[in-house]
Amino acid sequence: MADQVPEVPLVLVSNPYLEKKASIIRQKPILWEGYERASLLTHEQVELIKAIDKKPSHVIQEAMNEKGSTYASLILYLLQNLSRPDTIQYVCLMTDDILSASDDNARYFHEISKDDASLPFAPFLKVLEAEDEFMALEASKVLTILACSAPLPSSVDLSALFNWITKKLTGSISDVVNLVIQELESLLRVNTYRLSVWNTQNAIKELIHRLYLNKSASTPQIQYQIIFCLWLLTFEKDIAAQINEKYDVIPLLVEIAKSAVKEKVIRVSVATLKNLVEKAPAQNLAAMLVTKLLPFTENLSSRKWSDADILEDIDYIKERLQEDFQSLTTFEQYASEVETGKLEWSPPHKSDLFWKENASKLEQHNYQLLRALARLLSTSTSPLVLSIAASDIGYYVKYSSKTGKNVLQEIGAKQRIMELMTHEDQEVRYQALLAVQKYMHQAW
Repeated sequence: MADQVPEVPLVLVSNPYLEKKASIIRQKPILWEGYERASLLTHEQVELIKAIDKKPSHVIQEAMNEKGSTYASLILYLLQNLSRPDTIQYVCLMTDDILSASDDNARYFHEISKDDASLPFAPFLKVLEAEDEFMALEASKVLTILACSAPLPSSVDLSALFNWITKKLTGSISDVVNLVIQELESLLRVNTYRLSVWNTQNAIKELIHRLYLNKSASTPQIQYQIIFCLWLLTFEKDIAAQINEKYDVIPLLVEIAKSAVKEKVIRVSVATLKNLVEKAPAQNLAAMLVTKLLPFTENLSSRKWSDADILEDIDYIKERLQEDFQSLTTFEQYASEVETGKLEWSPPHKSDLFWKENASKLEQHNYQLLRALARLLSTSTSPLVLSIAASDIGYYVKYSSKTGKNVLQEIGAKQRIMELMTHEDQEVRYQALLAVQKYMHQAW
C-alpha cells in the first residue's frame, strides 16, 4: 500500500442482505396514478417515474443523460412530499439505481444545493430515522454515495449519519454491521470526514470492539475491512497520535497480523502500523517495542510476499524501531512497559542495580510511574502482571525515600500487596510475600 490513499471509487457498498430485501421491494407495485388522482403528483411527474421504473440500468442512464437535473429534483420532491412507507422505500431504491447506473449521476443531486443548501442530504437524513429497517439502510447507502461525491465535503454535516452508523455497529445482525463497515470504508477515503468520524462519540470504540470480536483468523474479510478503516484514519496526525493510547490498537494489530492467514490482512495491518510510526513516532514507537514488533518485522521481512509494497512498509517500520531501540535507555523501556500495562520479566525487573539507580525516577511528575504501577496492582487480572508489579514494588521500597513509602500507603499499594498474599496464583502469592518482607525489613 503506497503512502497515499487510493483514488476514491464512489462507493463500494454491496451487500447480499440489502440486495435480497431490495428485490422484494422491487416486486411491489406502486400506484403512481393514484397519487396523480389525489393531485399529489402531476401527470408529467408520473410519466417521468414510469420511464425509469423497473427498467435496466442502460435505460435509466439514457433518461439521466437527457433529464438528469429533472430526475434529481423529482426524487427530492417525492421524499419531501409523500409519506407512505412503501413509497419512500421505493424512492430510496430508485435513487440507488440512478446513482449506481453511473458515478456521474450524483452531480445532478449536488447541483440542487445551489438553490437550497440543505439538499440533497436533508431528505435522506430524515429517512435514516425511520423505524423501517430497509428504508434506513437504503438511505444510508445513498447518503454514503452522495457524501463521497460531494464537491465540497467540508460544507456537509454528516453527524447524523455517523451517529447512525455507530449505533448500527453495536447491533447483533452481522449483515447490517458489515454494511455499515463498508460505508465507513468509503466515507473515510475522503480525508475531510476522518476527524468527524473520530470525534463521533463511541464510533471508534465500537469499530475496535468489532475487531476484538473478530480477532480469530476465521473472519479475514471483516478484519480486513475494519483495519482498512483504521488505516485511513491514521493518515491524520492527530488521530495517529492518540489512537493507541485511547484504544490499545498496536498490540491488537500485531496479534492479528501474527495469526492472519490472508496476506491482505497482514498487509493492511502493517500499513496501519507504518502510518502510526510515520505520523506520530513519539507516541507509538515505545509501545511497538513493548509488543515485540521488532522481532516480528524481522520475521516478516524474510517471508515471500506477492505485493512489493508490504515489504517496503515492513522495512520502514523495522528501521525506525531499530533506531529507536538503540536510543532507548533501559529505564525508558521499563517506563513504557508500566505505562502500557504490558509487564513481562524483562531484565530490569530482576536487577538490583537497575533499582538502585532508578527507584527515585518513579517519583518524578508527582509519582506518576509509581501510581501507574499501583494501578496495575489494583486493576490487572493477569497473574503475570500482578507478580511483576508486586516484585517491582518490593524493589522500589528497598531503595525509595521515606516520602515514597508514605505515598505507597496513601494510594493503597501496601494494602493491596497484603491482599495478594492470599491470591489463588502461587507466583503472585510468592512475589507479594517477598515484597512484604522487604517492607518489614525497611521498618514501616
